[in-house]
Amino acid sequence: MTRPDEIRLLEKEEWPAFLHEITDPPSKLFVRGVVPPSGTHFLSVVGSRKYSPYAKSVCERLIAGLSGYPISIVSGLALGIDGIAHEAALAAGLHTIAVPGSGLSDTVLYPRAHLPLARRIIQSGGALISEFEHEFKATDWSFPQRNRVMAGMSHAVLIIEAGEKSGTLITARLGMEYGRRVLVVPSPLFTPYGKGSNALLRVGAELITSSSDILEALGIEEAVHNEKVMPLNISDDEKKILEVLNEPLQKDQIIARAGMPARAVLVLLSTLEIKGIITERLGKIERVR
Repeated sequence: MTRPDEIRLLEKEEWPAFLHEITDPPSKLFVRGVVPPSGTHFLSVVGSRKYSPYAKSVCERLIAGLSGYPISIVSGLALGIDGIAHEAALAAGLHTIAVPGSGLSDTVLYPRAHLPLARRIIQSGGALISEFEHEFKATDWSFPQRNRVMAGMSHAVLIIEAGEKSGTLITARLGMEYGRRVLVVPSPLFTPYGKGSNALLRVGAELITSSSDILEALGIEEAVHNEKVMPLNISDDEKKILEVLNEPLQKDQIIARAGMPARAVLVLLSTLEIKGIITERLGKIERVR
């Protein structure tokens, strides 16, 4: 039986469906990890290697707001916004797929600084995907080539921040050519980091200012407060706590209803708060997503 961290050939029936529709699909794909089930919405999140604090904050907050929905965050494992997108997806309990510009072997995986991140993606139930042979080393031309896989497999492409000559614009252009919805976070005026992003808005890209905008673009109905979707990648005990929280409750009420030792409940509450799934207001605990 193949281990999740082993490289295997991805059968074509396992490919994200949209990837079959592009004019220049890869001849084959390799995978390490787990491809999400059918019905998952793929969102490519890309941005520049050099980013502003604004872009980092926006990326983390927008992805956090997608927690619990059937979405896989697709990005390129690169330094900068790509890595931030993967990290934000892991923190939100979302499936995430990295598409590097190299083969998938640990000996060549690029960038080297993100080898630990790649391993955590696999361990969390996510995946690494590449059309390149296992030991293929990244080259200048392999990055634009992998960008077409990212854009082609996705329902939409979200541009967080792109400079005037950013490689991120290649993914945006490919998304437009493939008929994908290209979503753009506006950048502040007079900053060099976002000139490319704002230029995309002038030529018809969709303005994104909230996670709700992204859900709408993906065709996902947003859950109301009392119909929260159970977040992915949480433990069975954490699920029990969230099932109790149909309404804001005090800690002693949660302990009484959870049917677990008080110490265990308090640890679980702290973990869920760190994940951004619950918060405490006016002495009561409530779900925020």
